[in-house]
Amino acid sequence: MKKRRFFILVFIQIVIGISTLFGQEMNNNELKAKIDTYLNNSITNGYSASVLVAKRGEVILSKGYGWSNRKKKVLNTVSSVFNIGSVTKQFTAAAILKLVELGKLNTSDKIGLFYNEAPIDKKDITIHQLLTHTSGVSPRTGGFRYDEASKDQFLKEFFEAELQSTPGTNHRYANANYIMLTAIIELVSNQDYTSFLQENFWKPLKMNHTGYKSISFNSEQLAHGYYFYYTDGIWKDWGTTQEHLPYNNKHWYSIGKGDIHSTVEDLYKWHLALNTNKVLSAKSRELLATPFVAENEEETSHYGYGWATFISKRDTKIVTHNGSNGIYFANFIRYIDDDAVVIVLSNSILNRDSEDVSWNIGKMIFDSNYTPKPVTKLSYELVYDFVRNKKLEDAILLTAFLDKNLNSKFNDKAVFNRIGFKLMAKEKEAAWGLELLKLNVKLFPDDGNLYDSLGDAYFEYNQKENAIQAFTRALELKPIDNCHWCKNSNNKINQLKN
Repeated sequence: MKKRRFFILVFIQIVIGISTLFGQEMNNNELKAKIDTYLNNSITNGYSASVLVAKRGEVILSKGYGWSNRKKKVLNTVSSVFNIGSVTKQFTAAAILKLVELGKLNTSDKIGLFYNEAPIDKKDITIHQLLTHTSGVSPRTGGFRYDEASKDQFLKEFFEAELQSTPGTNHRYANANYIMLTAIIELVSNQDYTSFLQENFWKPLKMNHTGYKSISFNSEQLAHGYYFYYTDGIWKDWGTTQEHLPYNNKHWYSIGKGDIHSTVEDLYKWHLALNTNKVLSAKSRELLATPFVAENEEETSHYGYGWATFISKRDTKIVTHNGSNGIYFANFIRYIDDDAVVIVLSNSILNRDSEDVSWNIGKMIFDSNYTPKPVTKLSYELVYDFVRNKKLEDAILLTAFLDKNLNSKFNDKAVFNRIGFKLMAKEKEAAWGLELLKLNVKLFPDDGNLYDSLGDAYFEYNQKENAIQAFTRALELKPIDNCHWCKNSNNKINQLKN
């Protein structure tokens, strides 16, 4: 009897085990379907990306969405290669820690140790301060990422730039910190930046589609970046990052802080390698994600070494970094305590909700009741859709149209202003241009700059009384200081009255 009872208990435990396993698989399948539906519905509004979601070592979803190359009708896949923007910084930080492991430097080392020419205000800046953006260097240090600049030119600019704060006292995100770290990596390793990363990280992990400038794979895997050209109201092909980076080695406004390219598959390999200490020690991995300095006054987020850290509402640790060059947008979120990861690489930026896709997916993972609305169509494109399909007398309906299609109240002052001026330059659409500028001051009646813009429009069309009224109102709404439109309003009023 006891023996029979034993077998019954074992059978029940097996059944429970199978049911639990099956239920977990069903949950993952349901989650996959839910995420897939969310992303597919977003494609309709112009969203395009590659997405990978995994939990406890199991890939739940790995898929491409939308166009990689619109002209050639190439779709995004999990092998599509994107510019990952400032997600690059974690590789630069990892390279520094690898050099620490090799005994070639310490995070407490000062810039003066590597560069005798470092001036007195910068010679004591430490590698730790560069890694955590507490060096005091200004975000304006350095030039436009795709303009040519030699290493020597960047170093000269860095050393001559005025610091915004005493090193070690304030966190202020500045790309120049990571460019300087890259210069130190090359100096200490006696290798160029890409070769060091390739040798120590990418090659051992078989991250075959990750790199900076050089590529060794089919170039059609490079996802083209797209942006909305509001002058003509059309989407344009920006091309690929490799077309914009300098062909020579004068890339020192770009390197180390951004513009590495990769795939969701390769970044997942990197995630797994960090989890298993495959290319970095456990100590280095912990340093990457240590919350060294608060990023805001509320101290809700902290910066580590190339990663930002948060504590979720469930009291779990999140380590993340996003990045963009203004065309591509990337987000890499690691839910440390849950052993989960969400990687989203996109080749077009729409409204803010297109940048929240990864976070929305994260919410779906941990809240089965959460269902996000699809990514909305770009607000600029929606305005053009309305203008091209409606009559001028329907302009009063535009804001309601935007509120409905954006799933939120429209509140961007720049949209009507920018499109309005562009349309006014086109004879057939000039009336719509003026109407948008008039509508803008109705939506934002306390913004003097918008009245100044409206005044310029009336001035252009010789509507003197309306122009004077608009400029007068612009001056009435001037701020206490730094009124950047006041000079224009005053000059125009004087011209109109004389």
